[in-house]
Amino acid sequence: MPTPDRPNILLIVSDDHGYADRSASGSSDARTPNLDRLAATGTTFENGYVTAPICSPSRAGLIAGAHQQRWGAQWFDTSAFPPAPRKVMPEILGEAGYRTGYFGKVHYGPERPGDRACPDRHGFDRSLYGLAGLSMGRLHYLRHSEQALEKYGEAASRHGVSPLFEDGRETDCERHLTVEFTERAIDFMADGAQVSGREDPFFCMVAYNAVHNFAWQLPQDELDTRALPAHDDFDPAAAEYVDWYDGAISPRLERGRDYYLAQLEIMDREIGRMLDHLEATGRRESTLIVYLTDNGGSTCNYGDNAPLVGTKYSLFEGGVRVPFLVSRPGTVPADARSAALVSALDLLPTFAAAAGVTLPPGIPVDGMDLRPAWEAVTEQGVGERQTDRGHEALHFDTGFQWAVRTPDWKLRWVDASTGHREHLLAVEHTDIGDGLTLVPLGAGLTDESPQADVAAQHPEVVAELTALHEQWAVQLASN
Repeated sequence: MPTPDRPNILLIVSDDHGYADRSASGSSDARTPNLDRLAATGTTFENGYVTAPICSPSRAGLIAGAHQQRWGAQWFDTSAFPPAPRKVMPEILGEAGYRTGYFGKVHYGPERPGDRACPDRHGFDRSLYGLAGLSMGRLHYLRHSEQALEKYGEAASRHGVSPLFEDGRETDCERHLTVEFTERAIDFMADGAQVSGREDPFFCMVAYNAVHNFAWQLPQDELDTRALPAHDDFDPAAAEYVDWYDGAISPRLERGRDYYLAQLEIMDREIGRMLDHLEATGRRESTLIVYLTDNGGSTCNYGDNAPLVGTKYSLFEGGVRVPFLVSRPGTVPADARSAALVSALDLLPTFAAAAGVTLPPGIPVDGMDLRPAWEAVTEQGVGERQTDRGHEALHFDTGFQWAVRTPDWKLRWVDASTGHREHLLAVEHTDIGDGLTLVPLGAGLTDESPQADVAAQHPEVVAELTALHEQWAVQLASN
């Protein structure tokens, strides 16, 4: 078994999961007993963030432990996998003796088969994945085959029905992806090599495409169980794809929230299967598990980010603050909450520290080890202040909008003249705002409405945080 200093690591990343959509968060309709089970055995970071309000740059920053702006990744049109020679999470852990496996969605940018962005090309020993960069960020939940490509024709590139890749080789899959990825992950975790009579540690990354649109793509038995009608994936009669898409997002899709919740519940069930496997094999206490989603929930896909303002695509809290759970019984405080500012950037240095690995010299890492943050949680199970071993400031920048979050303040700026605000309003029914705003966000405050803006009353804070952001941008450009 892994030694206490070298735990197994299971990283679970979902897609567009709403901040409020867990039963432990008080949701009235989201049933997530296994995510709740994970939270009950670990610490919930209530101020946990990702580095971007959309998936590609967020995932790029996560796997490198560094702000993706260092290699020019800001938005869909500029995002890319971290370039060589920057080593990423599986390479660093693999060189330290970890078995590494990746099972899920890949979307760091416009990746193609054989690119460095493919898991088998950046340090994963075993993998089953779909290249969402081939299909506008989507993977079909049910169909991945040459036959599906022929059936969908011109629409195939919109719906992500291409074959999956197993260790870099094309393979058909006509099974619900949430189940398939889980099955492969369990097989990988169970297939430990024996070294000197002990199982070597593993790093397993499961990147679900749930609960991304199009959530009505459910097996017939799941539709029947929930009395949900089947929907076609596309309307060949629609003159434009965007016209058809607009009818498939909130509020136009009948029972749209029910489809979203169905995908969430299936994912939760499959996470439970992984927890059951670890418990049955006696490895739960020797496995560090992290769950988070890649960006804020998508309200046009029926996600709920309450009490946060905003949604995916925006730098409101609802676009970048996410469910963030860390669990390892006996090591991470159980049933605890922390108010520390933490980030997906912190996962690489945390995993490296837990594994006793020294990060490669000469390549900047922007994250910090999370262990002091969870060790700061009090006996009552609550981190006393946001400054308890977390970041002093977190920065976000998509090119046309930027933000700075400190324990007490949030400064946010949007340049609406670029056309991005207009486009997102028209296509995604999402308003990212306009201009400069300053709101207090310390002590559990979440109001980012226009009425909460106090920029005019606190010009000194605006100046301080603006200068801080400018210094951050200069520092990134110099490395």
